[in-house]
Amino acid sequence: MIYSHKLQRYFASFSLSLVLVADLVITQEAPPAFAQTINSSIGSAVTFSCNDSETTIKAKNGAKVRNGTTAIYIGYQQVSSINKNPITIRFNNGIKAWCRTDYETTNDDGTGYGLFWDGGSVLYGVYSSTGSQTGNDFRRYSALRWLPSYGSGGGPKAAVIARINPANGQVDYATFLSAKRPNDGKTNSLVVSSLSWNGTNLTVQAKSWWSPRRVNTNSMTCSGSSPYQYTAVFTGDLKKVNSASAATCS
Repeated sequence: MIYSHKLQRYFASFSLSLVLVADLVITQEAPPAFAQTINSSIGSAVTFSCNDSETTIKAKNGAKVRNGTTAIYIGYQQVSSINKNPITIRFNNGIKAWCRTDYETTNDDGTGYGLFWDGGSVLYGVYSSTGSQTGNDFRRYSALRWLPSYGSGGGPKAAVIARINPANGQVDYATFLSAKRPNDGKTNSLVVSSLSWNGTNLTVQAKSWWSPRRVNTNSMTCSGSSPYQYTAVFTGDLKKVNSASAATCS
């Protein structure tokens, strides 16, 4: 009987050991939660500050891109009751590497809502603009690019696409992207919905209100109601649009 009790304890201990070893193997084979890649993200603009932790910003569920333990987030700061300014931040292993709030600091009600990152040196940010105001804005980066400014008028939300140095957050260059009213030439709304990169060109998909722009930036001729599903293929340096198309437009 004593031998039987000892044998039972031995097998119980042995079974527990097998369970623990099995759990350990499963745990080791499962990829860590941070080992993921998110190359492209378009989302609703969310607010945060340079003093917020990555956990706080991530919980906002705004646009973000990630490569392993490095993540970049985009959004806006509410700088006054009637004004927002864009913000972009990078974390390495949960530690802030850089935070930029200086891209646009005018009374333009700007936000950030989209990112593309190849995990290396190619990083694009998508921002909104509601008009040109006195002071520092994206025009200082876009002078020699496809569309150098917001254009005439104000109020409708245009997009800004910026090529950013992922090492320090500096904007290398940028272009505006908007619709153009055919009747008076004023700027109309355009909202980016997707970014993709093939190593040479940046393809932008967007919703464009009347009317999308041709490759020469003039208004397309459209039928039907807007918004139109619009696609523009940019050269990587944002100086040229190789092709532009929208359903029911030419």
